[in-house]
Amino acid sequence: MSDRLQPGDEAPAFTLPDADGNEVSLADHKGRKVIVYFYPAALTPGCTKQACDFTDNLELLAGAGYDVIGISPDKPEKLARFREAESLKVTLLADPDKKVLDAYGAFGEKKNYGRTYLGVIRSTIVVDEEGKVERALYNVRATGHVAKIIKDLGV
Repeated sequence: MSDRLQPGDEAPAFTLPDADGNEVSLADHKGRKVIVYFYPAALTPGCTKQACDFTDNLELLAGAGYDVIGISPDKPEKLARFREAESLKVTLLADPDKKVLDAYGAFGEKKNYGRTYLGVIRSTIVVDEEGKVERALYNVRATGHVAKIIKDLGV
């Protein structure tokens, strides 16, 4: 488990497969701001709500200079089913070995109904044009989160 990122930190570089198996790197987005969000599992209610909210606001965010990338431990095949089932437009990346989740502090100890376990911590990291962390939000809620980000970023 790595430490959580702080504003001003260098965003950890990554290259992961998307829903079609194509490699996507953070470096591909240099010069643009990137909202990287981490979610536990495709095709679950909360994660679907969050992905649909990002898709619904993608044009607004893109117009303000933001790209959106969603990362989960799911395999590309499941991400493709998720994208098709929900008509998602956001870039979905697969991190089954959880290396990127860990590097971003989005994998760690969670508590649910008094039980402690390791899992994905729903998180959103905003990376600036230079690859530095602008905002690091951990333990976010799926519902209402995208509207809050838009408000906080002044989009």
